[in-house]
Amino acid sequence: MSDAPQKLTESPDVGDVLVSEDDIRKRVAELGAQITADYQGRPLLLIGVLKGAFMFMADLSRAIDLPLEVDFMAVSSYGNSTKSSGIVRIVKDLDLELDGRDVLVVEDILDTGLTLNYLRKNLLNRNPASLEVCAMFVREGRQAPETDLKYIGFEIPPTFVVGYGLDAGEQYRNVREIRAFEGSL
Repeated sequence: MSDAPQKLTESPDVGDVLVSEDDIRKRVAELGAQITADYQGRPLLLIGVLKGAFMFMADLSRAIDLPLEVDFMAVSSYGNSTKSSGIVRIVKDLDLELDGRDVLVVEDILDTGLTLNYLRKNLLNRNPASLEVCAMFVREGRQAPETDLKYIGFEIPPTFVVGYGLDAGEQYRNVREIRAFEGSL
């Protein structure tokens, strides 16, 4: 028996690939081109929702050919569970002002839309010139009807997933593709 550590993708908690690394790379490039065209001639402020969106935001920011700034918020409704608690709280607020700026919120995954709706209302109260959302992953059939997204990477099945920044108990964020999570927390 080997003492070598098990590869992350060989863990029994990590299931089937739902979105490949190559498909993610291609879709990020497409989103970057679309955002570049939509905001042509206007500087953009990207707001990443921590922790899950950090990888997507890094890749997306490099795919956008515009002057831009970045800031981050940490908003929680999950805690250490695979299900939303229904209570949203801001864990880390922005450092930059939004007044009069074009703002694009960068989300890792949209599930019920509860966190996004709370965040959108909070940010609109700060008077941005515009406020749109780019979510890399959207769980099929789980969003509240008032959820409105301008940019979507992929629709995925309504299962708990890990990889590309998404975690289960702070693990598996560095898996390069999106995979079903088959473990328990």
